Amino acid sequence: MAFPPKPPGTRDAPPAAAGGGAPTPGVSGPGQVSAVDGRPDGARGAAWLDRALRPFASVREGEGGTALLLTLNVFLLLAAYYLLKVAREPLVLSEGGAEVKAYAAAGQAALLVGVVRAFDMLSRRFGRLPLIAATTLFFASNLVLFWALGAASVPIGVPFYLWVGVFNVTIIAQFWGFAADVYSEEQGKRLFAIVGAGSSLGALFGSHVAKDLLSAFGPYALLLVAALVVVLCLGLTTLVHRRENARASLESRRATEAPIGGPGGLVLVARDRYLALIAVLALLLNAVNTTGEYLLDRTLLDSLAQVDSADLKREIGRFKADLYFWVNGVSLALQLFVVSRVLRYLGVRVALFVLPVVALVGYASLAVAPVLAWFARVKIAENALDYSLQNTTRQALFLPVTKSAKYKAKAVIDGFVVRFGDVLSAGAVGLGAAIGLSTRGFALLNVALTALWLLVVVALGRAHRRLAKTDGAGGATP
Repeated sequence: MAFPPKPPGTRDAPPAAAGGGAPTPGVSGPGQVSAVDGRPDGARGAAWLDRALRPFASVREGEGGTALLLTLNVFLLLAAYYLLKVAREPLVLSEGGAEVKAYAAAGQAALLVGVVRAFDMLSRRFGRLPLIAATTLFFASNLVLFWALGAASVPIGVPFYLWVGVFNVTIIAQFWGFAADVYSEEQGKRLFAIVGAGSSLGALFGSHVAKDLLSAFGPYALLLVAALVVVLCLGLTTLVHRRENARASLESRRATEAPIGGPGGLVLVARDRYLALIAVLALLLNAVNTTGEYLLDRTLLDSLAQVDSADLKREIGRFKADLYFWVNGVSLALQLFVVSRVLRYLGVRVALFVLPVVALVGYASLAVAPVLAWFARVKIAENALDYSLQNTTRQALFLPVTKSAKYKAKAVIDGFVVRFGDVLSAGAVGLGAAIGLSTRGFALLNVALTALWLLVVVALGRAHRRLAKTDGAGGATP
């Protein structure tokens, strides 16, 4: 029998304890659930792990194992992405230049329309683990195909750039949807800071290793390494799924194995104001960031105008690898020592303001001093905050929504909507190039977009407060 879907944006009810009985406070045993945090009691031998993680977040008994596995999973995913990101830059820039890169980014939005539809169809047929497995193995097989084409000297710069953009937003959105599904809202707010540290550390490690691999073997070898890492991540996801199912009630296990029903992701976003505001936030954030990346690439190519074409790929790759290393080093420091404290003492709604304020100041200063060295510093600050505080805060916005929204609406927002921000950026690049807009002019455009972004943050904060009160957690959702 089919049941009508819940209204979008509302929170799933917590699962009942195993056997339908109420848990006994302070008593451990099979099927017992902690009265403190609603989680099954973990093995006493894991207490040391919980204590080791407490300097970085509020970790309660039995939570350290899953948190560490999720952290390792996203560490490997980001390491794989940065291998691919370092590989794609010399390929697309040397084959087409900064303008072609910007236009190619817009094409990702069109591809993601098909990806979102395919994801909706699969989610109606499969539970969460088969759905994640199908998506992951599809991307891994694609990497092997790109490697074979590159080894055969087939130009893959632009199509590979398109593919990496689709891979990144889809596979990362899928991971965070899974994490939000595994954790309750209360747990996610405490533990996402630890999981996010894996993201920062993986990006730092990937960018560092990619530089050495690129110099030794060229860009194509990075594709095979990334394919192997992605398959390993699927193994970790399976381990977390089975671990949590073993600790969950029968009702919860059935829910994870059932297909993800409800309306499609686009419908969910269109119907719910809270989800729609998250979508607009993602759109503006990516438009600002992508336009900034174009400005950096244009200035970089101008500075390398006298470099021989034979050395151009390596010089671009080295600059980008160094940039990513610094971005992710700062991001990791913020994630480990700042993010959890900002969320704990200032709350989600205040945390949303930090990145747009920094971006506004940064691009305003770029309008005054548009030079490569300063560009690099602005992008380090902007991207480090984006990958740490902003990313963790944005993932926390999905904790109070339904399971369907966590997978379907999140895939739309982190996929299609984010890449539609690239469409806006590509349109700005095309129009600006046609009218001869200077670097300073593009910086001022980003100032205007960032001001609009701040207005959206104000509206989203109000919607988040109302949702928290609706869920009866107004005091617990700062």
